[in-house]
This record gives sequence, structure tokens and C-alpha cells, in this order.
Amino acid sequence: MTTTSPEAGFGARLKAAHERFGPACVGIDPHRGLVEAWGLPYSYEGVERFALTCVEAFGGRVASVKPQSAFFEVFGSRGVALLERVTKELREAGTLVVLDVKRGDIGTTMTAYGEAFLGKDAPEPADAITLSPYLGYESLRPALDLARDTGRGVFVLALTSNAEGAGVQHASTPGGSVAGDIVAAATRDNAEAAGRGEWGHVGFVMGATIGSALDDLGLRDALAASNAPVLAPGFGAQGGTVETIKEVFGASVERVIPTTSRDVLKAGPDVSSLIEAVERTRESVARLA
Repeated sequence: MTTTSPEAGFGARLKAAHERFGPACVGIDPHRGLVEAWGLPYSYEGVERFALTCVEAFGGRVASVKPQSAFFEVFGSRGVALLERVTKELREAGTLVVLDVKRGDIGTTMTAYGEAFLGKDAPEPADAITLSPYLGYESLRPALDLARDTGRGVFVLALTSNAEGAGVQHASTPGGSVAGDIVAAATRDNAEAAGRGEWGHVGFVMGATIGSALDDLGLRDALAASNAPVLAPGFGAQGGTVETIKEVFGASVERVIPTTSRDVLKAGPDVSSLIEAVERTRESVARLA
């Protein structure tokens, strides 16, 4: 397959990938426990084998893959080079790469983060990255605009499922809540794509297990109108199911990307077993369509 090109907008490419493969996103999380559970040493060599085995099993079989950058960065420059190789090989297989980096800063620093992962001169740019808006949504502007201009995307943390998240995300603001302000701002950034009938380039990270949070904050209709893809970690081992995702996201479910890591990764290190786990996940989440 050819490399996924950023010439079309990210939302359009993501939607096309969903129509071809279904909405599932599989994580590559080579933390110590998983690597050792595969019978591999927790070393650069062990993580390299883990990651490249995942590339072989996932590439060209799911719409998107989400490598967690921290588990590569821990091995320094070699780990970063490995992450670049993983990104390159997945994209060459026709699979979108959502790089989980959760960056968030201001000014020239935010500009540099954007260029590092999304820029046209980046060593191996991803199709999308995760961002943290808690220095203010507009602090992300350099990366938001760069993603738009390069045909790439971002997923902004909006309603996470960790217990501590609600203290910030549910906090009241003149507009309603912090999460609501993020949804409203992203909706404005996605308006141009909406006018073309495409998904927007600004998506949200919203946990698959956030329960009634959208209703509690009065955001169900706002999310439906946002034109934003929704990365929903927590599917599978963390308790998220097709039924709970439908209940949580309602009319927005067609734009939800259920993300799973452990449920698939525990099938390793055998490639054929990983492929079987991916196929089971694809079949399961196909019911979201």
C-alpha cells in the first residue's frame, strides 16, 4: 500500500479509513509489564521487537494505531528513532498514526511541539497527535493551525475518565464548564470542514467510561454539533463496551474511535494471535456503525 498522504484533510482521511476498516484504534504501549508478559526483556531490544511485531500485526488491518510516545522516549534517542520507524512503517501500510504525546505549552514552545510531530519538515510526522489544553485552548493555536495547514489532526483532552480529571474539566466557567468551552472552541475550528461535509481536524479525547458526564454538563447536543472525531480510550480491559459507548455518546457515536490496547496486546507475542485479536476487536466495534 502507499503511504497515507496528508493532501486531503485529516477528518476526510479518518472517515475514509473508518469506512474501510471500521472505527477501532489499537494502541502500541510497550510498558514493562506488557513487554515482560511477552517473554521479552525490558530493554531497548525487547521494546523494539514488541513494537515491530505490533506493526506487522496491525498495519493495514485497522483504521488507526496509537503509539504511546512515553514508552519509546524512556530509551532516549534510540527509542525516539524506533518510534519514527513505527510511524513510517504503519503509514506505509496505509494505517493512520495517532501519536499519543499529550503536549501542551505556549508560544514558541507550542510551535516547536507542533513542528516536531506535524510539520512538513518533521523527521516522521504522524497523522494526528494528542494535545493538552489546560494552559488554555488558544495556547494550542500554533499546533491547531499547523495541523489544518498540513492536512493532519489533533485530539484535545476534553473529558477524560481518570478520577482527577473531573476537578478541572467539570469546573464552571462563564460559558458553562471547562470541557464545554473546549468543545465550543473546537467546533469553531471545525466549521470550515463541516461546510465541506467532512469531519474536522480537531478531535477530542473523551473516555469510553465517562458515564453521564456529557449529560451532567449539558454537552450532548454540543458534541453532536462539533463535527469532531472522538478518541475514546478505555474500550475493553478498562470496562468500555459497545453498549456503553452507544449510551455515553449517543448521536455522536458515528464519529467515535474506540481505543484498545491491553485486550489486543495480551495476545502477543505471536503475530497470528495478535491478528486474530485485532479481527475480534474490529468485528465487535463494527456494531457502532
